[in-house]
Amino acid sequence: MRIDILTLFPGMFEGFIHESIVKRAILKGLVEINIINIRDFTLLKNGQVDDTPYGGGSGMVLMCEPVVRAIESVKTEYAKVYLTSPQGQVFNDHLASDIYNSCKHLILVCGHYEGFDERIKNFVDGEISIGDYVLTGGEIPAMAISDALIRFIPGVIDTESFKNDSFKDNLLDYPVYTKPRVFRGLEVPAVLLSGDHKKIAEYRKSEQIRATKEKRPDLLK
Repeated sequence: MRIDILTLFPGMFEGFIHESIVKRAILKGLVEINIINIRDFTLLKNGQVDDTPYGGGSGMVLMCEPVVRAIESVKTEYAKVYLTSPQGQVFNDHLASDIYNSCKHLILVCGHYEGFDERIKNFVDGEISIGDYVLTGGEIPAMAISDALIRFIPGVIDTESFKNDSFKDNLLDYPVYTKPRVFRGLEVPAVLLSGDHKKIAEYRKSEQIRATKEKRPDLLK
């Protein structure tokens, strides 16, 4: 899978692409991540990429020219392009799965300041939000979206771990434990020590249902 991230702040992605599971996926050749600086595509000598809004108002608006030129510099015939925006479709496991299964080249454009010139939306496939709140920029959402998609790629994580993730079958994950067996009087459930795989599976399923009812009953509707 190829992911191109268009941003005004490339340095924010240094840790994301050079640490942990994402780094290993890149080194294995399972995913290609390119960080593109939108400022490289402005036609203005001072590197300007934003301007004041027509009609007045506070803040600055990202201009069409540099953003569209940046998109066109990396876009392929099979690419899908999304803006990170609080006005977009809310990102979840189902949307992540849909994007992964239908898109082998993803372009994410990170918003900033007071948002995008509305005309930019004519050059993209949609907008994605990671929640009903506003951040200082779209870089963190771009990382979250990319990370979620990368986990779908075979070989990135253990297959069994992937199958048992939260939100599979609209259920949260079951609780997990490790050594020591007793910590400050808190014991590991006996069924997990029984060696009876059928009972363990039944326990874990019941715990998924219990946790979902308590924490996210909306998933069961």
